[in-house]
Amino acid sequence: MTTFTDLIFWWPRSEPVVARATPADCDDLAAVHAASFHRGWGAEDLAAMLRETSVVAHTVRRRASAPASAFILSRIAADEAEILTVATAPPLRGRGYGGRLIAAHLPDLMRAGVRHLFLEVEAENAPALKLYERAGFVPIGRRKGYYRTAQGTADAVTMRRDLPAI
Repeated sequence: MTTFTDLIFWWPRSEPVVARATPADCDDLAAVHAASFHRGWGAEDLAAMLRETSVVAHTVRRRASAPASAFILSRIAADEAEILTVATAPPLRGRGYGGRLIAAHLPDLMRAGVRHLFLEVEAENAPALKLYERAGFVPIGRRKGYYRTAQGTADAVTMRRDLPAI
């Protein structure tokens, strides 16, 4: 006889869903950002950014009907772009959502003509540094006291990745 526990153990897990972010996602994105950073961005701020034609953003959902659990947002200027933020809801960190976001995000930036991609990451954020290094980013500088934290300030590592033309 099959038990409830057996069903849960064998129930197929759905793959996370990655898609372009829309203004309808902004409440979810604001909640994820607020849980991830000392000064989170509000839903109105995110909606304004998503209306800009120079902004590209993607989300990850645990399943198609779930709220956005993670997101990445970049701003393009000529043939360069900067990743402004990558955030994952704290209970879902370590599940590969950041890698999925970057993998979906880079082709859209390349199609937009981006050849050089930059970002800043807190110097003590080892999981983020590892994610970016695996994604091909290299450190190019350091900004002392760049981030405000609950403990004061933290340095930022500036990173770069060159993208191929498509």
